[in-house]
Amino acid sequence: MRNLFAFVAGGLFGAGLMISGMTDTAKVQGWLDVFGDWDPTLAFVMGGAILPMALAWAVSRRRAAPLNGGTFPTPPEPRLGRNLVLGSVLFGMGWGLAGLCPGPAIASLSYGGPGLLVFLAAMLTGMAAMPRLRLRLDRALQAE
Repeated sequence: MRNLFAFVAGGLFGAGLMISGMTDTAKVQGWLDVFGDWDPTLAFVMGGAILPMALAWAVSRRRAAPLNGGTFPTPPEPRLGRNLVLGSVLFGMGWGLAGLCPGPAIASLSYGGPGLLVFLAAMLTGMAAMPRLRLRLDRALQAE
């Protein structure tokens, strides 16, 4: 049952990305081009995602456990750390350069072309390399 919920949620997420145009790299880059030909539609997409998620968080706070078993994840650490800042900067740079982030990239798999394949290869390489890189950074900072 849990996999069914995950499949439906993933399909709904992908369909929302496709319908809203967030798989169109030009639209995403238009959102980021504040001083040029700015496209504000991403703000409406974000608002449309934030409102139902805020409601879901409010409902989940009143529940003892999720509907399909397990436990709710613990809230994230509220402080800004090196990993969060570095990850946000890298994510933003990739999003701005490619016009894609992981969700829309996966939603675009069926029609994305060679540019999407390069993005996915880079994304998967970064995901594979990050644990070792984080360990090296942590060791280097501890040595200082």
